[in-house]
Amino acid sequence: MDLNTLTAISPIDGRYRNQTANLSAYFSEFALMQYRLRVEVEYFIALGQKKIFVLKASDATKLRNVYINFSPETAVSIKKIEQVTNHDVKALEYYLKEQLDGLSLGHLKEFIHFGLTSQDVNNTAIPLSWKEALEFDYNPSISNLALELKKLAKSWKSISMLAKTHGQPASPTNLGKEIMVFVERIEDQIALLNTIPYSCKFGGATGNFNAHTIAYPHINWIRFGNSFCETKLGLQRQQYTTQIEHYDHLAAQFDAMKRINTILIDFCRDVWSYISMEYFKQKTKAGEVGSSAMPHKVNPIDFENAEGNLGYANAIFEHLAAKLPVSRLQRDLTDSTVLRNIGVPFAHTIIAFKSISKGLGKLVLNEAAIYNDLDKNWAVVAEAIQTILRRENYPKPYEALKDLTRGKSAINKESIHQFIEGLDVTLKVKRELKKITPFNYTGVYKEF
Repeated sequence: MDLNTLTAISPIDGRYRNQTANLSAYFSEFALMQYRLRVEVEYFIALGQKKIFVLKASDATKLRNVYINFSPETAVSIKKIEQVTNHDVKALEYYLKEQLDGLSLGHLKEFIHFGLTSQDVNNTAIPLSWKEALEFDYNPSISNLALELKKLAKSWKSISMLAKTHGQPASPTNLGKEIMVFVERIEDQIALLNTIPYSCKFGGATGNFNAHTIAYPHINWIRFGNSFCETKLGLQRQQYTTQIEHYDHLAAQFDAMKRINTILIDFCRDVWSYISMEYFKQKTKAGEVGSSAMPHKVNPIDFENAEGNLGYANAIFEHLAAKLPVSRLQRDLTDSTVLRNIGVPFAHTIIAFKSISKGLGKLVLNEAAIYNDLDKNWAVVAEAIQTILRRENYPKPYEALKDLTRGKSAINKESIHQFIEGLDVTLKVKRELKKITPFNYTGVYKEF
């Protein structure tokens, strides 16, 4: 069968293709070729700028166009070379040498991939694609989702709500503030994620610039490598490496993204619960059905979809973070096939972000249900009453409220006020106690 959205094995390129197609620019085989070309070309130009050979500025521009104007047709031609070499980076090297011939720069073509091993290209191309995927796609997506939650929090800041601890009624809270709990958690983790450097390996076969140094011993190759990685690619070069990058920073980024996903799983489950409690209704759309058998159903499918995708992404992030920093001696090849899959958890994460956003857009606040739940649970003001009684040095206030409320089902405004009337306290304190309701006993929190 021809490959299309219906025949694709992965739902990323099948069912969810319209949500993930833009990620091909970072994680596809085509993208990997283009990023590798970018590294090879920029390295070649940097050698020329180091006066190892003469390269005119106009020729540098033409060379940059090789990766800037990279096309699927060109990628196919490189894959044909790879069928002969059975080595993807070597195929790219041969292709670039052909391009130099076409630009009348054939006399310089042996400086393509000069002194490098394939991992100098892979361990700069992949971190660069990962960096740009996070900067141009992930960070805007998660930041926009946090902003969307913050807007909802502000719109619900006047909504008092019964809290549930251990699934049981607890001291009332505020719906907007409960949403801000997740905003704060997400923003804190975004800040931590953005402190992790984007690192790379660039130093020859086993990281020591052996070939470079033997050919040009007068050049400070460490300084050259550091400058090239930082100024041309925006990456931090690791100073002591084997043939491959450590992947420790990459693993840290996977772990940070996993934590953000875990926070969002927690959020999705809370919203799912609020929907089941009818605190939220969901907008319906003409023609849609919620069940093949039960016509009345409007399922919280967007939050369920997000939870599933976040969990799947985390499973892969966890494997990537555990596997990549481990390699036998100066290297084995296990990192190669694993690195090709970093776009998979990224894509499932983005799918989840979009599902959450879609679900949030369907939520309709059901204030009546929230009000009724509070009104049915006057027992939650017992904490407030016994605390004021403590202040008044009333004997055993906790025990008195415990006897009144624990395990009792008929606690309402009348029974609470009747209890207050029987207390041996001043009229002023009784008035103070009677002002407390489940609707106003919500405490304080930082303004948002």
